[in-house]
Amino acid sequence: MAEEEKQQSKNIIETVKELVPKDAGLSKAEFEGPDVVIYVKNVSAIYGDENVIRNVSTTIKKKLIVRSDTQSLMEPEQATKKILEIAPSDAGVKEEGIRYVPEFNEVQIEAMKPGLVIGKGGSTLIKIVTETGWVPKVLRIPTMNSDVIKGVRQMMVKEADFRKKFLTTIGKKINQPIVKSEWIKATALGGFREVGRSSLLLETNHSKIIIDCGVSPEPAVKGLDAIVGDENKAFPYLDSANITINDLDAVILTHGHMDHIGFVPYLFKFGYEGPVYCTPPTRDLAALLLYDYTKLVMRSGGTPLYEEKDIKKMLSHMITRDYGEVTNVTDEIKLTYHNAGHILGSSLVHLHIGEGLYNVVHSGDMKFGFTRLLDQADTRYPRIDALFLESTYGGPRDIGAPRQDSELQLMNLIKHVIDSKGKVLLPVLAIGRAQELMLTLETYFASNPNYKLDVPIYLDGMILESSAIHTAYPEYLKAGLQHRILSNNSPFESEIFEVAKGERSDIVDKGPAIILASGGMLNGGTALEYFKLLAEDERNAMIFSSYTSVNSLGRKVLNGFKQIALPGEDGKLVPVDIKMQVQRNEGFSGHSDRRQLMNFVQSLRPGQPKKIFTMHGEEAKCEDLARTLAMKFHVEGRAPMNLDSIRFK
Repeated sequence: MAEEEKQQSKNIIETVKELVPKDAGLSKAEFEGPDVVIYVKNVSAIYGDENVIRNVSTTIKKKLIVRSDTQSLMEPEQATKKILEIAPSDAGVKEEGIRYVPEFNEVQIEAMKPGLVIGKGGSTLIKIVTETGWVPKVLRIPTMNSDVIKGVRQMMVKEADFRKKFLTTIGKKINQPIVKSEWIKATALGGFREVGRSSLLLETNHSKIIIDCGVSPEPAVKGLDAIVGDENKAFPYLDSANITINDLDAVILTHGHMDHIGFVPYLFKFGYEGPVYCTPPTRDLAALLLYDYTKLVMRSGGTPLYEEKDIKKMLSHMITRDYGEVTNVTDEIKLTYHNAGHILGSSLVHLHIGEGLYNVVHSGDMKFGFTRLLDQADTRYPRIDALFLESTYGGPRDIGAPRQDSELQLMNLIKHVIDSKGKVLLPVLAIGRAQELMLTLETYFASNPNYKLDVPIYLDGMILESSAIHTAYPEYLKAGLQHRILSNNSPFESEIFEVAKGERSDIVDKGPAIILASGGMLNGGTALEYFKLLAEDERNAMIFSSYTSVNSLGRKVLNGFKQIALPGEDGKLVPVDIKMQVQRNEGFSGHSDRRQLMNFVQSLRPGQPKKIFTMHGEEAKCEDLARTLAMKFHVEGRAPMNLDSIRFK
């Protein structure tokens, strides 16, 4: 086998050498993660012919990265001056935003307007690389301050030496000879007939990958105590999968919510050394949520599952991919991400296994309907043999109101409370739901005189950092919203919003207001703090727009509890009387309702899958949706249980 592996790698590298123009002066070609990298002495010979890179990539069926030979690099000080000369003055490039990564012969250029640094057809980038030798990587500066983006970008530069070695090792492992698999199976490790701890193991006799590895919200805040206690349903059944951590070839993430990513650093804590694939926004959102999670557990008196060093280790092992990029994650499994319409960077995962042997699509969380933030989920795939479909709102009664009706209902509720001199608390998921509500409020306040309420709208918690990350990736947003951000008119910085400062009790003691606070299920976050302060005043109202899991505090409040015991400042439980109005408004959900799920399957092209497996929903909803899909589309429909294994071949 060792000789075959060498021959496979040699064949690809030799093919590259044959196709690269002789006058480019090829000095080295090597694997780097799923890509092939070449180093040349004369980059002009490559970029002078726009067909060279395309022809090589098509032939080897891999992404080709071209870099200058180290001997051809200009000294950084001179290169910085040259870059500042070449980049248009209105691109927003500053000297402190230019960072060199010699391990990759790359220069990172932060810009307010990356398009100007790229130039028409990449002309400005080509000029930079041909005149300095450094390959430019242009990064967008978010329109709002983002400590997370700064931290992640700095860490990637700091860890460049490790990442180079890591990617080289992964590249060699991926580029082994393809051996036809004898079988393919999937095992449900979490998130089946339940919401939370999503995880699916996909195996062949040569490959093992995990799609998502999350935690359940309520018990997970107890940290390590939940593992040894009665609430060990917080985490995936990895110990029951009959594999060791280092048997895994890859972890593939669908999006950056804790019930899909929250257990990944734990893998690294216990020795996982492989890659984690995700979209660029998912990487940054994961950093935001995971660091916050460890702080939340410690504030709650628990011991986090992992430390910051484990999160950093995870980030250093991440390989990011945009929608539509075909990527080998093992020698026989190709990954392609597609827009899921759920949150920023969320993805449906398409896996092509064994050169056409089998094709699987995993929905993650998805929205096949209108939102103000994102386009709806993609429905075109080369082929689907099996579909794993989320069922959060898959029950027969889960038919959401038309979006316009939901928006009007929300605004009327808000207006009624404000007119009554009360305050409106909107507990929101900081990622996705918060931005969706901000866009709605901004639209109505700006364009509808009936709802132009002269009250402050406060933003508290992670909403600001999350919104800043959205402005760094406008290409993932709807076209109109993208245009606004690129035109320096971000709705997330509208003058109608105020950042909550000082004591929260000061905001509560003032007049009527609208408060958007993170913590959509009331299991923690700033929303819980406002709830304690506002609950006993009947003039106030709390409006839920997010999914509330069965055991969450939010679900208890929605179910009519009139008194809740909550920890006071000294940690002792204090009874809180609930006199405020409590309403539900599900029209803003980032999940598809029953009708949208059915329409999604109906719209799949070139056709429906042969097998559909429901997941990520309460038991009755998963079962009913699976039965309905089976009858309507004449396919095999099942609602697997956790620990069920499904053989495809």
